[in-house]
Amino acid sequence: MESTISTGASAAASNYYGASLAMRALRFALGTAQRAWPALGVRAAYRLFGTPLPLKWINRRHGPGAGWRREAWPFEDASMGLYTPAVMAADTPKVLLVHGWGGHAGQMLALAQAVAAEGFTPVLLEMPAHGRSAGTVSNLPQFARAVDYVAARLVQQGAILQAVVAHSLGANALAYAAGRGLPAQSLVLLAPPASPHAFTRYFAHVFGLSERTRAAMQRRIEAREGILMPLLEPAAVGPRIGQPTLVVHDRDDRVNRFADGVAYRDAIAGARLIATEGLGHRRILKEPSVLQEVVAFIVRP
Repeated sequence: MESTISTGASAAASNYYGASLAMRALRFALGTAQRAWPALGVRAAYRLFGTPLPLKWINRRHGPGAGWRREAWPFEDASMGLYTPAVMAADTPKVLLVHGWGGHAGQMLALAQAVAAEGFTPVLLEMPAHGRSAGTVSNLPQFARAVDYVAARLVQQGAILQAVVAHSLGANALAYAAGRGLPAQSLVLLAPPASPHAFTRYFAHVFGLSERTRAAMQRRIEAREGILMPLLEPAAVGPRIGQPTLVVHDRDDRVNRFADGVAYRDAIAGARLIATEGLGHRRILKEPSVLQEVVAFIVRP
């Protein structure tokens, strides 16, 4: 099922890696490393691929702000931050909100406010190596483990997890976690990417890596995380998802293709797709019409 929201604007986000001077310098350094010392080139590529950009210190000041209480939860060799309203009603169902790669909890504030207005308690999750959380590197499998851990811990504490809403790579992680039994009543995937393998190819293209270096980097990631990248794609995770699922994706998204959202809609039984126009990759997180649709779905999935 698909419906469309149009704003009459055309402001799609730019590609994830820009053509800045810093990116050109990194491209030169990686290219030199892979030619002079191939093993070093693979390690350097692996490190850069796992480094969220922009660097987290840039986003430290962009938290939810006053009125929010932050807890730091130790996680693996880093930590993650959980933000909840400083004043909240007891025993209200919770909605977990998850940002994407290179993002921060503050990006989900508009959704959190819309959720709170409907009587739910929003919980903003800030991933390791993002925002004020400890750590310098992360990846999609760690995102998925973090979502799974936080959801399980909230339920163990007695919470009813009404929904999990996630953006971009966070949505990819949410889908994988949901396919492994996530204790949430419904899911919302905002601008999800469909293929981590395809992103490694894009990364290799941007930084001038050979296919040999790219493939070795992918094998390094898979070996360290214990999962093959195809197992993170919609065709693999979608059939295992049993919750009602809403997918929202903009036709002008230039970070993750609109076809990626369609792939999730097609892979998850009964999933609904809302196709927006003119919002790009990040404005869907603030657009009032999108917020209204998401909250209506959470209330009555």
